[in-house]
Amino acid sequence: MLNPARVLEEALELEPQDRARVAHELIASLDGPKDADAEVLWRDEIRRRIDAVESGAEPLEDWASVRDKARISLAKP
Repeated sequence: MLNPARVLEEALELEPQDRARVAHELIASLDGPKDADAEVLWRDEIRRRIDAVESGAEPLEDWASVRDKARISLAKP
Protein backbone atom coordinates (compact mmCIF):
# COMPACT_ATOMS: atom_id res chain seq x y z
CA MET A 1 0.00 0.00 0.00
CA LEU A 2 1.18 3.48 -0.82
CA ASN A 3 2.09 5.81 2.01
CA PRO A 4 0.07 9.04 1.53
CA ALA A 5 2.69 11.14 3.33
CA ARG A 6 5.41 9.83 1.02
CA VAL A 7 3.28 10.36 -2.08
CA LEU A 8 2.67 13.96 -1.02
CA GLU A 9 6.34 14.50 -0.26
CA GLU A 10 7.31 13.26 -3.73
CA ALA A 11 4.53 15.23 -5.42
CA LEU A 12 5.78 18.43 -3.79
CA GLU A 13 9.15 17.86 -5.45
CA LEU A 14 7.57 18.13 -8.91
CA GLU A 15 7.68 21.23 -11.06
CA PRO A 16 4.67 23.53 -10.57
CA GLN A 17 3.06 22.53 -13.88
CA ASP A 18 3.34 18.83 -12.99
CA ARG A 19 1.99 19.46 -9.47
CA ALA A 20 -0.98 21.26 -10.98
CA ARG A 21 -1.67 18.33 -13.30
CA VAL A 22 -1.46 15.84 -10.42
CA ALA A 23 -3.75 18.02 -8.27
CA HIS A 24 -6.25 18.35 -11.12
CA GLU A 25 -6.34 14.60 -11.71
CA LEU A 26 -6.71 13.85 -8.00
CA ILE A 27 -9.62 16.26 -7.64
CA ALA A 28 -11.25 14.98 -10.83
CA SER A 29 -10.97 11.42 -9.51
CA LEU A 30 -13.29 12.35 -6.62
CA ASP A 31 -16.13 13.00 -9.06
CA GLY A 32 -16.37 9.36 -10.04
CA PRO A 33 -16.17 7.90 -13.52
CA LYS A 34 -16.27 10.21 -16.51
CA ASP A 35 -19.45 10.41 -18.54
CA ALA A 36 -18.45 9.07 -21.94
CA ASP A 37 -20.93 11.35 -23.73
CA ALA A 38 -20.19 14.52 -21.76
CA GLU A 39 -17.56 15.95 -24.11
CA VAL A 40 -19.74 15.46 -27.19
CA LEU A 41 -22.80 16.87 -25.42
CA TRP A 42 -20.90 19.95 -24.23
CA ARG A 43 -19.48 20.53 -27.72
CA ASP A 44 -22.99 20.32 -29.18
CA GLU A 45 -24.37 22.69 -26.53
CA ILE A 46 -21.60 25.23 -27.15
CA ARG A 47 -22.22 25.07 -30.90
CA ARG A 48 -25.97 25.55 -30.32
CA ARG A 49 -25.33 28.63 -28.17
CA ILE A 50 -22.86 30.13 -30.65
CA ASP A 51 -25.33 29.58 -33.49
CA ALA A 52 -28.13 31.23 -31.47
CA VAL A 53 -25.99 34.29 -30.75
CA GLU A 54 -24.70 34.59 -34.32
CA SER A 55 -28.19 34.25 -35.81
CA GLY A 56 -29.62 36.87 -33.47
CA ALA A 57 -32.02 34.37 -31.88
CA GLU A 58 -30.36 34.91 -28.50
CA PRO A 59 -30.33 38.56 -27.44
CA LEU A 60 -27.18 39.88 -25.83
CA GLU A 61 -26.83 42.45 -23.06
CA ASP A 62 -24.11 45.07 -22.97
CA TRP A 63 -21.53 44.91 -20.19
CA ALA A 64 -22.76 48.07 -18.42
CA SER A 65 -26.26 46.58 -18.05
CA VAL A 66 -24.96 43.25 -16.76
CA ARG A 67 -22.58 45.02 -14.34
CA ASP A 68 -25.36 47.24 -13.00
CA LYS A 69 -27.67 44.26 -12.44
CA ALA A 70 -24.89 42.40 -10.63
CA ARG A 71 -24.18 45.40 -8.38
CA ILE A 72 -27.84 45.73 -7.50
CA SER A 73 -28.12 42.02 -6.79
CA LEU A 74 -25.01 42.01 -4.60
CA ALA A 75 -26.18 45.08 -2.68
CA LYS A 76 -29.39 43.35 -1.55
CA PRO A 77 -29.23 41.96 2.02
